[in-house]
Amino acid sequence: MSSTTKGIILAAGKGTRLMPATLPAPKPLLPLYDKPMIYYPLEALIRMGIKDILFIVQQDDLSTFQNTFGSGEHVGLNFSYEIQKIQRGIADAYFIAENFLQKSPSVLALSDNVFLGKNYFEYANQAMDKMKNVGGSVFGLPVPDPEKFGVIEFDSNDKIIGIEEKPKNPKSNLIIPGMYFLDSEAPLHAKTLKPSPRGELEITDLIQIYLQNNKLDLQKLDASIIWHDTGNAEALLSASLKVKQYEIDNNLKLGSYEIAAYENKFIGIDDLEKIANKFDKSDYGQSIKKYLKHL
Repeated sequence: MSSTTKGIILAAGKGTRLMPATLPAPKPLLPLYDKPMIYYPLEALIRMGIKDILFIVQQDDLSTFQNTFGSGEHVGLNFSYEIQKIQRGIADAYFIAENFLQKSPSVLALSDNVFLGKNYFEYANQAMDKMKNVGGSVFGLPVPDPEKFGVIEFDSNDKIIGIEEKPKNPKSNLIIPGMYFLDSEAPLHAKTLKPSPRGELEITDLIQIYLQNNKLDLQKLDASIIWHDTGNAEALLSASLKVKQYEIDNNLKLGSYEIAAYENKFIGIDDLEKIANKFDKSDYGQSIKKYLKHL
């Protein structure tokens, strides 16, 4: 088993709830405020120190993603691409990523899930540490409507004792949002899964295996963390406005994976200046130039 954690971004959704906006462009590349929504989970993976990242995409979108992100060399990273031929659920990502992972632990991020909050990256790194110590880790996020999601039941020591999918009477208000921290056994466990009644390999079923094997830890997110699942037009607009206001209030640029690569010393200042010049006429490019001036 490799000790190097790798990243996976599942970006193969058809975006049917966002049509016709997704007819000319894949859903993960639609703008969330001033950058593609996939930039946000990509930044998170980089801030965890992850250098090897796999994009799982649809066949028709492969060239678009490759043209957008390339090999990752421009930010000192290694980007790979695989195709999800059939929509088989989130856990299918571990089938597709098996050769890429080469028995490495991984962090799987959903391309349409966005987290805001000053402590978010710290929590993500803590969750990764828990995975390395135990085998698997998930976020526990408090929400007002847990019955719509996979709900975590936990004891007084924050130990997970159960997970229920969309329960009528939730045992807590903590749900599992779209980022999963699993060890090298994830592809092997995924192969034992059977499709759910809706015909998908459910990520909650995979997480249950880790729970049954006593290899699952919980990383609670506090109420300061705002989570957006940008699956429809209203949610995408709401998230865009929240990101804009968050950036203004905190005087920072969210989702800039290039700045994240620089701050993790994957690239130097000259490389970041080249990126800023590439986007010179956009607000995004100007924000990188503003960042550079304050170094």
